[in-house]
Amino acid sequence: MSVSEDCCSSPSLISVDDAITRILEPTTGLEQTERLGIENALGRVLAEDVSSTINVPGYDNSAMDGYAVRSADCVEAGAKLRVVQRIPAGQVGSQLAVGTAARIFTGAPVPPDADAVVMQEHCGRDGDQVIINKSVNAGQHIRRAGEDISKGSVVLKAGHKLRPQELGLLASVGMAEVHVTRKLKVATFFTGDEIIEPGNKLGDGQIYNSNKYTVKGLLQETGCEILDLGIVPDTLEATLEVLKQASSEADLVVTSGGVSVGEEDYVRIALEQLGELKMWRIAMKPGKPVAYGKVGNAIFMGLPGNPVSTFVTFLLFVKPLILKLQGADKYFPIKMPVISDFEWPSVKRQEYLRVRLLESDKGLLATLYPHQGSGVLSSACWADGLVEAMPDQAIKKGDAVNYLYFS
Repeated sequence: MSVSEDCCSSPSLISVDDAITRILEPTTGLEQTERLGIENALGRVLAEDVSSTINVPGYDNSAMDGYAVRSADCVEAGAKLRVVQRIPAGQVGSQLAVGTAARIFTGAPVPPDADAVVMQEHCGRDGDQVIINKSVNAGQHIRRAGEDISKGSVVLKAGHKLRPQELGLLASVGMAEVHVTRKLKVATFFTGDEIIEPGNKLGDGQIYNSNKYTVKGLLQETGCEILDLGIVPDTLEATLEVLKQASSEADLVVTSGGVSVGEEDYVRIALEQLGELKMWRIAMKPGKPVAYGKVGNAIFMGLPGNPVSTFVTFLLFVKPLILKLQGADKYFPIKMPVISDFEWPSVKRQEYLRVRLLESDKGLLATLYPHQGSGVLSSACWADGLVEAMPDQAIKKGDAVNYLYFS
């Protein structure tokens, strides 16, 4: 059993920024990797740089439907050129002679000796001749070979989390497989004799296990492999047993409830007996009791039991931790300034208010959900992000405030 002195010897709370630092600073990415086909790599994190073996585009090609010409033949508007070729995408034309033009389509290779493309809207036809109605500049409407990506260049760096556009980019340079960090294994369990699964009839004093579906959904969004250990009875013996199993099978253990100071809050006690509690109380609302520690080789994150507290603390602490474990190069929550459309009194603990952004002629306005209680999960459904209310700083309408998107 181990309990870090700095987390429990003093009743003082630590700041949100300090908590994030304590969680992320000692964390390193997973070492194990795997190769995946790009069709299965969405949301995964690259384990190595990806360089292109080709130019993209691979040849000079037309950016327009129109006519490939020699600019020297079209110095003035009104030039007439004989159309001797037709080059659709996927076909290669022949050398363009002086005084001739090639009908060309978007993406088709520009024929040798042509140095410009004239869009069809600026041309007229007279039999086998095209009339160029504007003067032409060399290079116009031609996409040069390697303009997007040059051969040998690094197109994506290790640590990049793959989105649909990155999968398209990988395909464009001919990459069928990529080297990625293996999936993070996350074990979850939920404590409380009062919680039951949806679909069952509620008894007296019972509630449905909403936190399970919030947490599992958030874990699924981050691309984790989830081990669901279900609902655990409110006994120390049961909590010790499930924590042993979770820590032996997963890289990260995430739970909600049982981490406060109540007589029935056994999760924190079990963590202290089996591993190390590194951090516990944070000066924030919602979400003061957040337990961070280690059990065996697994990292432990115990979130508060109130639904909004679970949601907010996952976004602030667990999601960045997961991203760093996955090897992502960007993992800190991103904040942006917006304008407050509400007032909020000075507070002692840093608060996270559920808000929705609206566009205005003054910029983006943060509008406040009227009920900010930690049990009001509907506030998180209505909102699209959080506004930070900093300690000892009242918010007035029109003030600039920090906003964090849920996504």
